[in-house]
Amino acid sequence: MRALVLNGPNLGRLGRRQPEIYGTTTHAELAERCVAWGAELGLDVEVRQTNHEGEMLDWLNAAADDGDAVVLNAAAWTHYSYAIFDACAQLTGPLVEVHLSDPHQRPEEFRHTSVVTPYAVEVVAGHGVDGYRMALERVARG
Repeated sequence: MRALVLNGPNLGRLGRRQPEIYGTTTHAELAERCVAWGAELGLDVEVRQTNHEGEMLDWLNAAADDGDAVVLNAAAWTHYSYAIFDACAQLTGPLVEVHLSDPHQRPEEFRHTSVVTPYAVEVVAGHGVDGYRMALERVARG
């Protein structure tokens, strides 16, 4: 099974952006780990990151057409993008929502709402980079 790990805005700055919240692992290191974890689970994993909402929508729409599993950290778009909401509604493969921190424990009220959750088979939050491994394990279980 193919699994797309899709990361939204500012996640390309992992390791440099607020390491006290998001950790010190870079996005390149995260991508390498996801590919390795996926291989161990029998998944063909591709990791992508974008700061452009339209590009994320194109990836989600292609995943819907292809029946790919999706591990999605939509970052800030999680909380307000109805375009992401609509794209997630079209997915035919499993969707696992993942967050490095736990949005519900963050002080900003806007982070407590997710437009992705209604379409996710599971939400993995607050486990740092290891949350991506957990999300891929969920995808592999079906």
